[in-house]
Amino acid sequence: MASATSAPSTPRHRVVVLALDGVIPFELGIPQRIFGRTRDSEGTRLYEVITASIRPPGPVRTDADFAILVENGPEALATADTVVVPASYELGPVYEEGRLTDELASALAHIRPGTRLVAICTGGYVLAAAGCLDGRRATTHWASAEHFQGLFPKITVDADVLFIDDGDVLTSAGVAAGVDLCLHVVRGDHGSAVANEVARRTVVPPHRDGGQAQYIQRPVPEPQLASTTTARGWALGHLHEPIQLRDMADQESMSVRTFTRRFREEVGVSPGQWLAQQRVERARHLLESSDLSVDQVARDAGFGTAQSMRQHLQAALGVTPTAYRRTFRDVHVAGRRGLDLARR
Repeated sequence: MASATSAPSTPRHRVVVLALDGVIPFELGIPQRIFGRTRDSEGTRLYEVITASIRPPGPVRTDADFAILVENGPEALATADTVVVPASYELGPVYEEGRLTDELASALAHIRPGTRLVAICTGGYVLAAAGCLDGRRATTHWASAEHFQGLFPKITVDADVLFIDDGDVLTSAGVAAGVDLCLHVVRGDHGSAVANEVARRTVVPPHRDGGQAQYIQRPVPEPQLASTTTARGWALGHLHEPIQLRDMADQESMSVRTFTRRFREEVGVSPGQWLAQQRVERARHLLESSDLSVDQVARDAGFGTAQSMRQHLQAALGVTPTAYRRTFRDVHVAGRRGLDLARR
């Protein structure tokens, strides 16, 4: 029995996932897999994840050859701190005319003002039809972007990114980009260390920047050709040192020209861009998890100088190293929501 002097436990942040008819099972499962596995350093769950339907509890069709049994009706949306809308292939008037059905509108009316809204892939059509994206930037699956823009001209659609964080409303491209977006939310709520641990457990990359291109038209490398994996692994172990393109090419016994071409084919960015991304991630981790000075973090992350690191973090995150550290220093105590990185 808890003592009379024990502090009351803080309610877990509740994520309600809206399952619509035609929902894609993979995308429906992303929030449960990411938020449901998020723990703090003591192993305490940080989110509660439940699934809701727009109708009373019962079966919901998927786009596969099975239905799912959803045990919560639309009233559950009123209890949400975050609502996630995965993609569906049966959006009807939402997709065809840009308008909500009466049933869907009635369900969405349960959502409290200020609730964070997250759409995965074409789930963004639901938020758009509800007017939640008017005047904002948003993204969706690249194959639907032109149709999405034509249907909702008040939205600025960017089809060249994985996800967009617009504060209390976030949208992503298709399928795996939903994983990136949910990890991004965890990172904003609880820091990189927590998000990276979830990523490790899920066996996915811990961070793909939202601005990364979602679809790059390039041929798949021939299977018999050597990859650049060894060079990347070597570079990650030497980020604190100056790394030249020649150094990385030597790890694969390739010419610089061949290595650069292979690297772009496999990773989608140049070796220099990739190195900068990895150094930003190293700097973020050190700023959150250590008491090293900004100058030492810059050296350990391979930027050389604090000024160079400041420029890279400003470009990647829109925030200075000092402001980033201040934001995440007390993130667990403050219980922040979102990625309010003190751009003020």
